[in-house]
Amino acid sequence: MSEGRRQVPSEALVNLRRRLDALPPRHPDRLEILRSAAELYGVSRATVYRALQRQWRPKGVRRADRGKPRKLDLAEMERYCEIIAALKLRTTNKKGRHLSTARAIELMEEHGVETPDGLVKLPSGSLTRPTADRYLRAWGYDHERLTRAPAAVRFQARRSNELWQFDMSPSDLKHVKQPLWIEPGRGAPTLMLFSIADDRSGVVYQEYRCVYGEDAESALRFLYNAMAAKPEEDMPFQGIPEAIYMDNGPVTRSRVFQNVMACLGVKVMSHLPAGSDGRRTTARSKGKVERPFRTVKDVHETLYHFHEPQDEAEANLWLRRFLVRYNAQDHRSEPHSRLEDWVRHLPEKGYREMCAWDRFCAFAREPERRKVGIDTRITVDGVAYEVDPDLAGEDVVLWWGLFDQELYVEHGDRRYGPYGPVGGPIPLHKYRKHQKTKSEERADRVAELAERIGLPRAALDGGTSPLPPPVTAPAAKVAFADPDPYRTLTFSDIIAAKRAIAGEIGLALAKLPPEDRAWIDTLVRETLAKDEVLTRVRAYFRQRTGGGGAC
Repeated sequence: MSEGRRQVPSEALVNLRRRLDALPPRHPDRLEILRSAAELYGVSRATVYRALQRQWRPKGVRRADRGKPRKLDLAEMERYCEIIAALKLRTTNKKGRHLSTARAIELMEEHGVETPDGLVKLPSGSLTRPTADRYLRAWGYDHERLTRAPAAVRFQARRSNELWQFDMSPSDLKHVKQPLWIEPGRGAPTLMLFSIADDRSGVVYQEYRCVYGEDAESALRFLYNAMAAKPEEDMPFQGIPEAIYMDNGPVTRSRVFQNVMACLGVKVMSHLPAGSDGRRTTARSKGKVERPFRTVKDVHETLYHFHEPQDEAEANLWLRRFLVRYNAQDHRSEPHSRLEDWVRHLPEKGYREMCAWDRFCAFAREPERRKVGIDTRITVDGVAYEVDPDLAGEDVVLWWGLFDQELYVEHGDRRYGPYGPVGGPIPLHKYRKHQKTKSEERADRVAELAERIGLPRAALDGGTSPLPPPVTAPAAKVAFADPDPYRTLTFSDIIAAKRAIAGEIGLALAKLPPEDRAWIDTLVRETLAKDEVLTRVRAYFRQRTGGGGAC
């Protein structure tokens, strides 16, 4: 053993350490113990010192080149991983299925991938699927991280009535025993819970309404009640908000709803359409209005098992009493109640007072394009309206009232009517833009690359690439064992076979010569297979007749 290979055994180092620990740090016997140990194992005293120092030092359990590729440069490996991640992202469908890592490597090796920097082709055998998956996970290019939505940014209005969150949810009660109205032919309406939550204070106003789905008329009636003054002194919540945040349901898409909100000076804010803002989740939950739904259903509606309201009017009476107690509870972050927070943070000029119901009805109108008759009349469902004589024969836009019978007519830039029937927190709109992380920058770069990369047509039609060689040895096979349960391949007995032979030759067997009958008897004793019997009979009698008829 060479001098460089000599080492002190581990058990000897343990004994040596125990002997040295029994002596003071500067005891003269320590030197003699180290010298004798070095002579015993044929090493220098410095080697013994180093061995003692390394004895309790932690050792690495990983390779020194961990995280560094061996066959490819680090920059090349990262570039290939970006392209593989981009291929997966580009081929992802709505169910989350995408190209596998192995198939992406095959395409890059056989055909290459068209990138903004040119065709990138992976050298054959330089990258395997396990290696690619390991670096995709290590560098954050795996599909889970690329498709993960960025962090949500929460906001809160600065003042009361600056933003209301609006939503509706079916009640757990589903129906009331005696609804105030029923549309013929549609059954009992659904008991729907309408809700408004002030974004700043968290004050909630809710109502029950029997509806046949989400419609703009019911939503507008509820919003008018939410904005108008309440009969209860304990519920001062009212006023016209600056904006309303809601989902992209049929109410938001209703033109009538949009027109009414525009007349009131209320901005309608809704979720962005799905997939319209890159990787960010656009249809996030409206928690400030949906959380009260759960509270009402868990705390209030569960008591309906004892006493159930007869109609929506009684249900609303009970609900309002519950809302008074709910709004008197503590604010989510301030040391006072929700209602006190709403009063304290009202604008300096106060809240915007809601208009009268008659004026509100004038805003709720639905457009319809019609042509005025020559008698200046328009008839709808048997109700006639007589408009200005100048509009006779003109194509106009009619504005029908949702809550009244007055009609407005719009022609060009002029509007006519009305006509009656004849005979601390983040300020609102100033969202905090957080600095992007490395993973988000990588995901954005891969998403941009996924939109710009291409794949040669040869990846689908094969191009000039040769097909795989055919399999030389054919696979073993077993013939099909036909059970023939209905006797479609063989005759049931000799009599049936002779009847079929007589039908085939068109002559009774008793009229045949003796030698022909003897040949038929021999044939049916040999086999009863239909195909074989009839084939041999045709050949025999064709030969006997010289190619003519059967006999």
